[in-house]
Amino acid sequence: MSGNHYDAVVVGSGPNGLAAAITFARQGFSILVLEGSDTVGGGIRSAELTLPGFVHDPCAAILPLTIASPFFNTLPLDEHGLEWVYPTAELAHPLDDGSAMVVTRSLEATGESLGEDAGAYGTLMSSVVDEWEDIIEDLLGPAPLPPKHPLTLTGFGLLAIQPAARIAKRYFKGTRGRALFAGMAAHSMMKLESMATGAFGLMLGMLAHAVGWPMARGGSQQLANALASYLEALGGEITTGRMVASMDELPPAKAVLFDLAPKGVLEIVGERFPKRYRRQLENYRYGPGVCKVDWALDGPILWKAPEVASAATVHLGGTLEEIAASERGVWRGEHQEKPYVLLAQQSLFDPSRAPSGKHTAWAYCHVPNGSQRDVSAQIEAQVERFAPGFRDLILARNVRTAAQMEQYNPNYVGGDINTGVQDLRQLFTRPAPRINPYSTPIKGVYLCSSSTPPGGGVHGMCGYYAAKSAIKDLFR
Repeated sequence: MSGNHYDAVVVGSGPNGLAAAITFARQGFSILVLEGSDTVGGGIRSAELTLPGFVHDPCAAILPLTIASPFFNTLPLDEHGLEWVYPTAELAHPLDDGSAMVVTRSLEATGESLGEDAGAYGTLMSSVVDEWEDIIEDLLGPAPLPPKHPLTLTGFGLLAIQPAARIAKRYFKGTRGRALFAGMAAHSMMKLESMATGAFGLMLGMLAHAVGWPMARGGSQQLANALASYLEALGGEITTGRMVASMDELPPAKAVLFDLAPKGVLEIVGERFPKRYRRQLENYRYGPGVCKVDWALDGPILWKAPEVASAATVHLGGTLEEIAASERGVWRGEHQEKPYVLLAQQSLFDPSRAPSGKHTAWAYCHVPNGSQRDVSAQIEAQVERFAPGFRDLILARNVRTAAQMEQYNPNYVGGDINTGVQDLRQLFTRPAPRINPYSTPIKGVYLCSSSTPPGGGVHGMCGYYAAKSAIKDLFR
């Protein structure tokens, strides 16, 4: 390997690393991707974690940002085996009374499950759904360039910058609308009283109505495989099972891009960085971790509210007050007895995930960063709360604590699957305050992971912008 010369080398093959490599390859540059694991994908892998024939997604499973991504939308991934599966509904959120809120592509149909909050929900979401393409283009735009649609983004930003709890209480009078918005906003992994958490609820709701919340048929690995296949068709090279521990191990290249969290970059580059920049990376803030459970099931989950089975994504946590309390507690370093739980039941819509008549599901809850505690009992209790008899369906389970999530993927520092807190303070200074956040003080060394803008999510834009930056700096 050391004898080969490349225009660029990418370390890490998550969606951003593959996006960066494809950006180089599409312009005719020679590119090598080095992946420490045996398979490409990073956060978009699939594996038989429980029993033979049961396919699970160890991390990302529902991929609305992939569908909406301005970069991924330009790639012929369908020609490389990727097929999307769209569930009947995008999201369900059950309550203790045996009913549920169900989000579909239709604002009107969604409103039918919200009772007195139907009109308010329609007003709130239509204001962003109507402008979704402009909003996404700017939200996923490169930092620190000004937005392309300043008036639209300003209107969105004035609302999105508010705490999610405030938006929920201001717009919705009843339990149902408030709970639904809280469940979407809690994807932020932040306290719902924190500024800008409203952006997460608005964006996820907007995407549900504008593009849907789909999954890759056969598992998220199929997205990674399609990206890798397209890269290789362009002449790019991929080497798996190659863990990089030092810059000295890399082949000669004009550019090196790291699809790694700042912690991993420091371990490889280390003392080569100036002291000030090194300290900035060391001070990068990571958020709560997750404890995740994958199940092999003897049948579909039988929810008290049957309509929950129409959605692949389910939010479990009850009311706004319960969800907000759960997320506050995590930031205090507490493990919750009744945690807010995100659950995915993909096999209801993709039979290739399990043997005939059987099913898979996964769920996770937020826990303090670095937690070694197995809270699968609490997660299963929340499922049982809304689907009595759930535990009787379990054939096998695979549990990963937050600490084990980092062992599985070192980018998940402390189990943080967002690769860093995404609050106002760190939204545009990821991972350090620089005019070009993808560059480093070392010429030819760039960062392209979700620790750079625009942050977490399977959209590939961090990798795309990092590659564009390197090409502009070094090859023009």
